[in-house]
Amino acid sequence: MPAGATSLRRRSVSSSKPSSIRLLLVDDHEVVRVGLRTVLHNNQGITIVGEADSKAQAAIEAKRLKPDVILMDVRLPDGSGVEACREILSEQPTARVIFLTSYTDDDSVLAAVLAGAYGYVLKEIDSAALIRAIRTVSTGRSILDPAVTKRALEWIKTVPTAEGPARPSSLSPQEERVLALVADGLTNKEIASTLKLSDKTVKNYLANMFQKLHISRRAQAAAFFVKRTV
Repeated sequence: MPAGATSLRRRSVSSSKPSSIRLLLVDDHEVVRVGLRTVLHNNQGITIVGEADSKAQAAIEAKRLKPDVILMDVRLPDGSGVEACREILSEQPTARVIFLTSYTDDDSVLAAVLAGAYGYVLKEIDSAALIRAIRTVSTGRSILDPAVTKRALEWIKTVPTAEGPARPSSLSPQEERVLALVADGLTNKEIASTLKLSDKTVKNYLANMFQKLHISRRAQAAAFFVKRTV
């Protein structure tokens, strides 16, 4: 071995640094984005590569910048963050989406998780916890705010099961397809377009499906689908 080879290898190893987490901010309120930039500014290991204030812009910037993590609100002016999440992940499945929001309702939480989000945290979160959440999600691990975790899990536990009064066989093949799309977070209009049906027909399928499953909300239908497939 040539003299100095060992020391050269040591220098090479010691000088290597872990790559920074590339973060995209998505929120329609400028003051929120400014606050996030302030919190995350100069934070070692996290680099804000871009911002977006709408669903459409989020999709464009995610495709252009290819961020590792996307910090996104649930409500956007031209659609929902859930729809943006689903659209982005369909093209970039390795991206990690965290929803940072003030909404704690069951529909929002379940829709976010079913859309493929890795995190769901509330805007009341402190800066240190937010940074930990970003780092956790960047490694491929999921995180839910404690305020919504228990409620989301309890919600899934309370929906009908295959052994309960509503059995999978009670749904028609088309109703099964509609159920799967509801679980994917699609709206009635998107379901109608996917299945080449009218909006009215989709509403009728949903009404029949809800009656058969003894439920009254889309979140319950999504939870039923998830519970049946896990």
